[in-house]
Amino acid sequence: MRDVELQFDVQYSFPVKFTRDVFNPGNPVLVDILKRTGCLNRILIVIDSNLAAANPYLINNIEIYARSWDSVMRIAAPPFIITGGEVCKNGLSEVEKIHSLINAYHLCRHSFVMAIGGGAVLDAAGFATATAHRGIHLLRLPTTTLAQNDAGVGVKNGVNMFGKKNFIGTFAPPFAVINDLDFLDTLQERDLRAGIAEAIKVALIKDRTFFEWLYENRYALRDFKPDAMAQMIIRCAELHTEHIQTNGDPFEQGASRPLDFGHWAAHKIEDLADDDVRHGEAVAVGIALDSLYSHYCGLISELELYRIMSLIRALGFKLFHPALAKMDIGESLNNFQEHMGGELTIPLLQGIGSLTETHRIDTAKMAKGIELLADKYVRKGSTNDGKQRAHGGKTGTGSVLS
Repeated sequence: MRDVELQFDVQYSFPVKFTRDVFNPGNPVLVDILKRTGCLNRILIVIDSNLAAANPYLINNIEIYARSWDSVMRIAAPPFIITGGEVCKNGLSEVEKIHSLINAYHLCRHSFVMAIGGGAVLDAAGFATATAHRGIHLLRLPTTTLAQNDAGVGVKNGVNMFGKKNFIGTFAPPFAVINDLDFLDTLQERDLRAGIAEAIKVALIKDRTFFEWLYENRYALRDFKPDAMAQMIIRCAELHTEHIQTNGDPFEQGASRPLDFGHWAAHKIEDLADDDVRHGEAVAVGIALDSLYSHYCGLISELELYRIMSLIRALGFKLFHPALAKMDIGESLNNFQEHMGGELTIPLLQGIGSLTETHRIDTAKMAKGIELLADKYVRKGSTNDGKQRAHGGKTGTGSVLS
């Protein structure tokens, strides 16, 4: 008897483009991507309902663009308006609708689904695309800050089941990602702001220079100045894609997940808040908590902690959400470990711009952090946005939040 062992490498490559007015017939970004196939491309378009409501001319603009480039692309079916926000990921109903359209209009593995919307829509549409015919081409057009700088540029997709985030999903790289910065003009302030949390996260764990840039430009970002927002999104996306390319584990076979700094608590906050919180808002709270815990462990200085908290607040985020007080720390850590597999691995800061990982969390220290956030933010009702103390002033862990 002889055993056979298979070993092979699969090369993945996809472009992440930045542009404006992507559906202007004079803009070649999309059509140049489609030309890579060398054939006429049939496309099913999936559009976030929130975007469709905010941009009533979008479908017409897409149709004009397709007619202008009819030798390259063909719209295969009427656009599908998918329910926007996290609700589209809660279960398989929206995924099944996309599967039905792929089947009804006879799309094949060489056809495309063009998903246009926020991160949740990209996740749901991406899962549908990855599982129809074992995978057809996916074009992602992220339309929110968070989707453009984080969720839309990676290789993951999925939906929520059994009360757990992304319980069902796949690793499936897209054919291409196009970030049209003009889509940000359709967002409400809350959604513009939410995605900045992921920039704070990736700066804290990977790039001190980027953190300093965020700090110096915090009020331009708070006011959503276009140049500052564009620079933030592009650098954040670069850091996320560099990590995927260079960390040696793009499909997360191991237990380490550096890009999930602050996320173990954020996911539980989202669950307990019944979707009444944006992902980025929950991440901001998770970053505050894990930064505080890092300080308790002697990994970052009091001044570093102060600057982190000041930045989060100056950008308009809250440092606490009532769901955090309801959270069972041990259960939440176990859920995070179960989702990852292997040994519990939680990223913590080791100075601003670098991280370390721990396999054990002192739940008493973590509870102390939650209590401090609740006490300073809720019970004292602090609303200071960090302007007055951004360049100095009081120190001390308590005064960071006071």
